[in-house]
Amino acid sequence: MSTLPSRRAFGGLLGSTAAAATLPAPSAAATERSFRAAPERDSARPNILCILADDLGWADLTCFGSPTINTPRLDRLARQGVRFTQAYAGSSTCSPTRFALYTGRYPGRCAGGLAEPIADSTAGLDPGHPTLASLLREAGYDTALIGKWHCGYLPDFSPTRSGWNTFFGNLGGALEYYSKIGVRGEYDLYEGDATYQDLRYYTRVLTERAVEHVGTREAGTPWLLNLNFTTPHWPWIAEGDEAEGAEIVRRLRDGDSRALFHLDGGSLEKYAEMVEDLDRSVGLVLDALAASGQQRDTLVFFGSDNGGERWSHQWPLSGEKASLQEGGIRIPQIVRWPARLDGGQVSHLPNYSPDWTATLLELAGARPDPGHPLDGHSLAGYLLRGEAPPERDMFWRVRAERALRRGDWKYHRDEAGGEHLYNVEEDPRERADRAIAEPELFADLRSTWEAIDAGLLPYPD
Repeated sequence: MSTLPSRRAFGGLLGSTAAAATLPAPSAAATERSFRAAPERDSARPNILCILADDLGWADLTCFGSPTINTPRLDRLARQGVRFTQAYAGSSTCSPTRFALYTGRYPGRCAGGLAEPIADSTAGLDPGHPTLASLLREAGYDTALIGKWHCGYLPDFSPTRSGWNTFFGNLGGALEYYSKIGVRGEYDLYEGDATYQDLRYYTRVLTERAVEHVGTREAGTPWLLNLNFTTPHWPWIAEGDEAEGAEIVRRLRDGDSRALFHLDGGSLEKYAEMVEDLDRSVGLVLDALAASGQQRDTLVFFGSDNGGERWSHQWPLSGEKASLQEGGIRIPQIVRWPARLDGGQVSHLPNYSPDWTATLLELAGARPDPGHPLDGHSLAGYLLRGEAPPERDMFWRVRAERALRRGDWKYHRDEAGGEHLYNVEEDPRERADRAIAEPELFADLRSTWEAIDAGLLPYPD
């Protein structure tokens, strides 16, 4: 068991990491090679540290091409692991993606997954539905969720009702970073199912709790930690912006229900500040993991819950959060597991959230529930044994749009009802519509989408 830093020492670590973050970081692409499995290796079941950023765009990290945001700690994670260039979220907004990751199934399999996103107490993840956490717990894992849940509110829904042994974080989709006032106008920081008072900057609070949690894991018991930051989700408030936060709270209390959306706030510079703070925070958690002696046997997964929003850099992708264009669903993704995966690698394998549920269950020796079959496909054979990746279609559905990807091709129906076919490998910006030139493929992908959709719950009127 490692010795935790004091709060003063924690602040010192943050300061030294912040200084390091001002140095230019080389792109991971400069030295990485195409992914190749190392099947001769063997290891025990991994610990799993699954880190989600919130509304982080595909190219918002230096190692994914950001020209202005400096992310040396995440760049280093990429150099130590595998960078996935064609990774996708399970949906284009917060709640449905979390349903997809937690259940390994299309969000439309669950009534709560139809909310895009969840905004009231009527919808949530059914506590009786098996989850990544509940299945890993049955396999002997200690399970915890720190940060944003966004799969339903108390009294009916919470992480502790869905398989996580411990929970510390917020139940809703967003909050003001200091007051912890959430989208429903209520205080939204919990430890377990009880409110927890801490008015410091939220990213700092989550980071400190995650550092503590990682450092106190007992050897011999594998663990899962879902670490879900709200950074860089609106409101765009960095550490030190207490006055800006207080003004948002004042407007909320005066009846401005949209104040938290921060439509009149933020900037490119403020967004960069928040992403760079996320980078420092992830770095502190990874430092704690290394200090605990568990780094070699811990699989670290880093991604985002959907594409970026107003201030995000996503070039060359089109669209943003809430859209099924590439910019709304393609995300930065990094995976590191020193015991089994060589570092300095890049994979262009298309994958998305439900695949990682299936993958993590297989790596942990946990069995999916036969009554709730997974829609994701395990990548364990590809990652560990050099097997060909699974051949399957990736499916997305939101009220106004539909999309399906097969190989290099993507079928997309936009909000206006226009239907398109793109080769997103050659045309990631989705500009060259090939629907007329490839009528049979277009019809096949559309009919496949409709067949999958027919097996899902309909949206309520």
